[in-house]
Amino acid sequence: MRKLNMPTDAASAFLSDVKTLRERAKKSLDEGAVMPSYKGDVKKTVELLQAVVATELVCVLRYTMHSISVEGLTSESVGAEFAEHAASERKHMLAAAQRIDQLGGVPNFNPEGLATRSATEYGDGGNLVEMVKQDLIAERIVIEHYQELIRYFGDNDPTTRIMLEGFLADEEDHATDLHDLLVAHEGKPFLS
Repeated sequence: MRKLNMPTDAASAFLSDVKTLRERAKKSLDEGAVMPSYKGDVKKTVELLQAVVATELVCVLRYTMHSISVEGLTSESVGAEFAEHAASERKHMLAAAQRIDQLGGVPNFNPEGLATRSATEYGDGGNLVEMVKQDLIAERIVIEHYQELIRYFGDNDPTTRIMLEGFLADEEDHATDLHDLLVAHEGKPFLS
């Protein structure tokens, strides 16, 4: 019979016993998912996530506009790529809004002031290459912004950090797709 390796007292010192967990769960029920063990600043987290919601919403709008207004020989395939990115950004926006709700906040979808709450710009359309460049610039802004937010949340809010890590992976994929489109249409790498 194999002997179970039980954790030593030092190794398990950081773990709460079940009785303590049960007692904590019964307190402050009005806090919902926010437990006393939450190490982040709820108010600051909600504020930062409001900017994420606004940024993703602006990206949805820009990609949607681009998917509809793109013209040229490859407009159908590029428009489909823009539409796919819009759908992805919409999922990010909804996930960030749901996280705000979990933290007891109310997501801000008010169009008034949307552009000032967003890290990215809406853009102004243009030809296919101009649209791709606008979207690539926006993706690069979001990549850097989410990297900073991921470092900020660290272990203080692992749920928000993990959510943003998923967004970051998608944004990096979008940037790669856009860079490939730009190279295909300009014949030279935009980034070096």
